[in-house]
This record gives sequence, C-alpha cells and structure tokens, in this order.
Amino acid sequence: MKVNEKMRKIIHIDMDAFFAAVEMRDHPEYRGKPLIVGGSPDKRGVVSTCSYEARKFGIHSAMASALAIKLCPQAIFVRGKYEVYREISFQLRRIFYEYSDLVEPVSIDEAYLDVTVNKKNIASATQIAREIKTKIFLETQLTASAGVSYNKFLAKIASEINKPDGLFVIPPEKATEILEKLPIGKFHGIGKATEKRMLQFGIQTGADLKKWTLKDLLKHFGKIGSHYYYIVRGIDNSKVTPHRIRKSLGSERTFEKDSNDKEKLLKFLQSLSKKIAGKMREKKFKAKTITLKIKYENFELVTKSKTIQGAFDEAVFMYGIVKNLLLENFSETRKIRLLGISVSNLIWENNKEKESQIIFEFFREKSE
Repeated sequence: MKVNEKMRKIIHIDMDAFFAAVEMRDHPEYRGKPLIVGGSPDKRGVVSTCSYEARKFGIHSAMASALAIKLCPQAIFVRGKYEVYREISFQLRRIFYEYSDLVEPVSIDEAYLDVTVNKKNIASATQIAREIKTKIFLETQLTASAGVSYNKFLAKIASEINKPDGLFVIPPEKATEILEKLPIGKFHGIGKATEKRMLQFGIQTGADLKKWTLKDLLKHFGKIGSHYYYIVRGIDNSKVTPHRIRKSLGSERTFEKDSNDKEKLLKFLQSLSKKIAGKMREKKFKAKTITLKIKYENFELVTKSKTIQGAFDEAVFMYGIVKNLLLENFSETRKIRLLGISVSNLIWENNKEKESQIIFEFFREKSE
C-alpha cells in the first residue's frame, strides 16, 4: 500500500461498557456481577448497556430486558444516572482537547481525534493514546480502549481488538493482513442484516470481500458497495470533523402494554409532538420532514414519512401529520408496542449551521 509522505495519525477512544462501568465504580457491590443498565424486565424495558459479565450470557444493548433476564436470571438491573454520564462525557472532552482541537464526538462515550499535528508536539500517536487512557483513569476511575491508525475506519477497528482497557495500533504495513483475516461482522458499518446477506454470498472475512469487484459490489449492495470496496483495502479519506451538524431529532416510547386503543395512541402522539416542538424551538431550528415510527406487537416495524415544501416547528401541525399517518396504518386487530416521532431535513435559525449536540440514546423514552 502506498502511503502519503505526511501520514495522518488518528485515535479512536471508546469507553468500556460506559454506563455499567460508572455504576460499578459508584457501587462496589455490583463489581464482577452481571449488571444491566436499562428498563425493568417486568415493564417492557430495554437494555441500555451492560457489564462484560452480562455480555457473556449474550446480552447486548437494545435487547428487551425481558429477554435479558431469561438469558441471565441473576442479572442486576439498575436505572441509569444520565446526568452523571453526561458530566463524565464533558470530562473526557476536556482531556481530548488538551491534545487536539480536531475532536469528533461520535456519542456520549466515544470520539475520534486527529493528532497528526497536536498541541503537545508529540510525534507518537500511540504515546498520546496511552497518555489519554491514563488521564481518563486518574480523573474518572474508568477505563477506555484506544485504537490508533492512519484513518478513522482502521482506528475504530483497532479500538475493538483488545477491549476492555485495550490499546491497539494498526500501522500501514499491517492493515492488509488484519483486514483480510477480520470476520465480516467485525467490520465497522456492516450491520447484522448486511452481514447475513454477505454470508449468503460466501463473504465470511475481509479476504472474501476483497475478491469482489467494485462493479459487483455496486450491483448487489447499491451505492454502499463502493464503501465496502475501499474499506477492505484500508482506504478511508473521511476527515475528523469537530463540528457535527445535527441531522435529526426524535423521541419514542415502548408501552407497558401493547395497545389498539386509538384515542390513547393519538393522545400520546399529541403529547410527543409538543415535546419535540419544544426542543426544536429551544435549539432554534425547524424541519421539513416528519417521520412516524410504529412497532406492532409482533415486532414488525413500519416507518412513514412526510416532507413539506416549507418548514415547521409547531406542535399542532406536527400532530396533524402524524395523526393521519397513524390512522392510515391503524387496525383494531393489530396492537401497537411502540410509537415514535422524529424530524429531519433541519433548517437552522438564520440559515446558519449550528454545531450539534450529540443525540444521546437516553433522549428516547422507554417505559420503566
């Protein structure tokens, strides 16, 4: 692989089982036990995150708490302290900015840093990653895993290799070997559905994916096929972007009991419209697209969207649209498990692009 003379130095920092780690830090009695942060299993809750001890039982984030308790009856469930998590996230950012202004937060507990040129004039990105991990532990008593490489994709892959509390470096001369041996499901950006489809095509590892031509990948996977073609060759030119523009805003709720009560469902959508409209006015933006998310009792998921020519932030207007979308997809013979509303195609006040706040998972409503 040919490498630019001025090699980029990218670090990906990812906290280890973040929410669960905070709870174990603050409650020593939870340590070494299968801990789940999320909603109650007897109230249609959802797993937000879990300790590594719980993961051994096959538990993962976004899993229904009722299923998690079946997999691990001895699991301990706790509700999250999201204000605490958010404050720790701010601490992490302060540490990152000691080294570079090119920091791209991906979520509350992970970020990319471009340290090619850094504030401390440290030549080694590995040394910087090691220092950041040490500072995080000293300030928060929490561990983080770090990946170091010459682009964002490989840095992300590297950070997953030695979790928890890991540090892994993928230099240019090792990238090909690592990517060819990597199981296809371990490629960042290849989800469960795509992994299943690739396995059907006989694509089990990076080496298998690499055999496919760009033309064939585009034919079978669409535009995203070009992304797969380049990442398996270690090519990712995306920049570390400090200012991430919010692209959508949404909220949803899983009900305690599946419902086909039309009036109750409409009343909930009316309340949710008011909540989202309030957030939009607070953040000073409007939207052109609104989407209704419906999950039925059999877990079938339906999303319906409507885009208008103008822009809106009025709760009454939003409710009018989602009300019609729900009625078009409503049947008294089918109960609904979850409803959600999101807005996108955002227009910021004065047409200025505003720096986003990361839309954290805890903004979504879950029945507790």
